[in-house]
Amino acid sequence: MKKPEVLLLKCFPSQFQATTMMAILDLLSNHSPDDEYLGEKSKSAWADDLVIKEAFGKFKGRLIELEGIIDETNANEDLKNMNGAGIVPYEFLKPFSEPGFTGMGVPYSISI
Repeated sequence: MKKPEVLLLKCFPSQFQATTMMAILDLLSNHSPDDEYLGEKSKSAWADDLVIKEAFGKFKGRLIELEGIIDETNANEDLKNMNGAGIVPYEFLKPFSEPGFTGMGVPYSISI
């Protein structure tokens, strides 16, 4: 084989295919401003039921606690795989998110 790089380049997608996939993945990965997240707010139909209201408050409190645990783990300098130069903090399952591509939040539904 005289030019193995030609064979290698044939394995890659075209610029059009790569650009299309990047656009689709960006679109599907973004959080919409109207996305609803687990534990964010209770359904209005349940607002009057004290048992549900109490359970939801407990659940939301636990989610906030879990977010704190994730932040503590990210800040722990003893965990070399979670902290240091060039290591992105883990935020994928942090319970609450802002609109846009944040990598955070657990939505009620998914787009992929």
